[in-house]
Amino acid sequence: MFVCEISFVTLEQCSSARDSPAAVPSRATWLVLVVVLLGEVMDLVDSSVANLAGPSIRADLGGGPMTLQWTLSAYTAAFALGLITSGRLGDVLGRRRLFLIGMAGFTLTSLACGLAPSPAFLIVARLLQGLFGSVLIPQGMTLVKVVFPPERLRAALMPFGPIMGLATVAGPILAGWLLHLNLFGSQWRSIFLINVPFGVLALALGRRVLPRSGGEDPDARLDLTGVGLLTAGSALLIVPLIQGRELGWPAWTYAMMTASVVMFALFVVSERRSRHPVIAPSLFRKRSFVVGLLVVAGFHAALSAFVLVINLLLQLGMGWTPLCTGLTLIPWALGTAAAVLFGGGTLGRRLGRAALRIGLALAVLGLLVLWWSTHHWGTALTVGKLAPSLFVTGCGAGLVFVPLFEFILGDASAEEVGTGAGLLNAVQQFASAIGVAALGTAFFAGLGNPSPHAYFAAAQLVFALCAGLYFLTLLLVGLLPGRAPHAQQ
Repeated sequence: MFVCEISFVTLEQCSSARDSPAAVPSRATWLVLVVVLLGEVMDLVDSSVANLAGPSIRADLGGGPMTLQWTLSAYTAAFALGLITSGRLGDVLGRRRLFLIGMAGFTLTSLACGLAPSPAFLIVARLLQGLFGSVLIPQGMTLVKVVFPPERLRAALMPFGPIMGLATVAGPILAGWLLHLNLFGSQWRSIFLINVPFGVLALALGRRVLPRSGGEDPDARLDLTGVGLLTAGSALLIVPLIQGRELGWPAWTYAMMTASVVMFALFVVSERRSRHPVIAPSLFRKRSFVVGLLVVAGFHAALSAFVLVINLLLQLGMGWTPLCTGLTLIPWALGTAAAVLFGGGTLGRRLGRAALRIGLALAVLGLLVLWWSTHHWGTALTVGKLAPSLFVTGCGAGLVFVPLFEFILGDASAEEVGTGAGLLNAVQQFASAIGVAALGTAFFAGLGNPSPHAYFAAAQLVFALCAGLYFLTLLLVGLLPGRAPHAQQ
């Protein structure tokens, strides 16, 4: 019945609805939003779900700490590397076409991840999965911008903030549940195979409702120089961060990180001179956008490292099962969900940037209590003893997700929203990869000879570093305007 009803809503109706200034979005318009949000959720869950499954993957396929870090970082690094470029590529090749290609590729590579026979195969499959994800996501944002009338656009984009937050925290819990079920003896493989039916559904629905024209720019060109410099700079940074500790930090790792700074500087120079820049220059003249991206980077770097390390501590240090670990994180997820649904939007509108400060302060407090709990109880730690600190940490994160999204895109024009949202997602993913690589390196460096005591000491180090990173982002919030820009209009 649902499919039959979809068939009666045509793309022409959707297009004509957008052309009318006072038009109410049609059913097909809302279904476009559903398809795009489905892609967003698949991406965000997949970027976090492997954190909890990491020990199970390592036990099954083998490999050392560097293999585990690559398994976790390969997706987010590849996603971030391709995301900004793919946004511009959509102008050249067509957004509907690239969205469907990205979704098809994402689905197939998810299948490949689930069937991986070796660590090397899984890492390559994760890299390709991230690249296809980067093709998929920026097209969706712009397709939403095209089908919704301008006066409805901001309302259509507002669910992205809460959904991005909730999908991020849902990943580890979903992974624990799937690992416990062990469907058909699939063990960890089910966390990737579950993408396949959802990907097929999104493809079928997307082919039916996505508009043929996605607001492409007929004069757009791909700045190959800018793309090359951005990609090279990012790769030169992420590779030594992941491999450096395992190899004893040879000279070439420092040379690569130095070269990455040079590449990023050359990218900035190239963007200023380019006729077809990869990133819209006007976005960087907006203080709320620039500062907001810095806050996003610090916030998600700490968040991703926290999720990785709490999973390693509970599974490898305490010997808990993936299901028990996932259930232990429920207070964190509940705190995040409650803050997002009941506090984020309301406090953001009433308190402006003060809401971000409250959220980050709670996140710092929660991590410090978590540090004390692990230090005080050690191997006598229980789910109940962890719950208060995890709940407070989750509440802090939830209070950040919604207002921060509004600060970053609040004064973006309709022409800038797609690029800005794509860049926001790229920074989030790349910061997550850097967080896993850098703070994961600190964790394994502090581990020494694995033992329960060593796991606790290494985890406490990372919890302290995450709290410090949250505190730095709290200071950055002071550079934001008092309220989200659109609230001033």
